[in-house]
Amino acid sequence: MPVPVERLRNLGFLMRDVSRLYGRHFERRARELDLTLAQCKVLAHLSRNEGISQARLAELTETDPMTLVRTLDRMQQDHWIERRPDPADRRAHRLYLREDARPVLARMWKIADQARGEAISVLSAQEQQQLIELLGRLHEQLQTLDTRASEARRPASAAQPLAVDARGK
Repeated sequence: MPVPVERLRNLGFLMRDVSRLYGRHFERRARELDLTLAQCKVLAHLSRNEGISQARLAELTETDPMTLVRTLDRMQQDHWIERRPDPADRRAHRLYLREDARPVLARMWKIADQARGEAISVLSAQEQQQLIELLGRLHEQLQTLDTRASEARRPASAAQPLAVDARGK
């Protein structure tokens, strides 16, 4: 049975609101860590992407670059991260977790597991699996559409090399 158009029109709102409420739920659980949701996002993304640039981390965490710099400064003072020069770009830094961050990260993941368990406890094990699979498919589709849109915005000269004749001209 097809989903009514009115319910489909609310898909984006529903996904955004579920994300917002889930973030608030996690943040309440994570108060014992004395970290904000933004800081937890930085730690989570950094743990999965060590060596990432600050610019890319700002994109992944959807954080204003200046706000991210302040967050990273605090984490560096707490000895949780280190900035290393980017060998390919003298102006950029690559980010790495330090050992002092590992216990905090472990506690954060434990809290995330508890928060997730509470949030999805209304679903059966089969529904939980189905939800993850469906969201994964939506994620892949939206990434594909995003990539196509990015490629379409590139100037034709950047997308295709110029033709070269037999003389190399």
